[in-house]
Amino acid sequence: MKQVAGSTECQVPSLQLVAEGCAPVPPQSLARQIKLAIRRRLSPRQERAFKKRTNRLANWFRTIAGRDTLPSPAVVAGAPAAALQAGDRVRVRSRQEIQATLDNWRQLKGCTFMPEMGEYCGTTQRVYRRMERFVDERDLRVKKVRGIVLLEGLRCQGTAEFGRCDRACLCFWREEWLEKIE
Repeated sequence: MKQVAGSTECQVPSLQLVAEGCAPVPPQSLARQIKLAIRRRLSPRQERAFKKRTNRLANWFRTIAGRDTLPSPAVVAGAPAAALQAGDRVRVRSRQEIQATLDNWRQLKGCTFMPEMGEYCGTTQRVYRRMERFVDERDLRVKKVRGIVLLEGLRCQGTAEFGRCDRACLCFWREEWLEKIE
């Protein structure tokens, strides 16, 4: 299969290399290796409990060092006034406002704020749809959710941790990270 300059790269030509174990692997940071080890060895329920305990431990160390603690996963700073609906115009809060709601794992109620989502901070967007349920690919179960919306056109193009991805999934946004525009 010949690659045309400027065309979208395809994963198909590299499948044989992946199957043989010869495909190039991007370097992984120590933090990334630890995260993957946790993910592979713990069930999602055990992972949530682990993150809750380590968040408390990290906050204890922050207290000893005289630094501000980060919120626990159950605490929400600035709950949304009204549930957002499809078609609503919203302003994505600033990076500082969003980071104030995140725990030591960059999560709010289990929803991760990816660094790549930061480029949309301060912009005006439209709600595409409210999330009610989704398939969690870690344990292949349908999960019910509250307080998460999808925004029109804001798709993931891959992350610094995982690299480029052609899947173009919609990013999950917590309502606490958005401000409704009347």
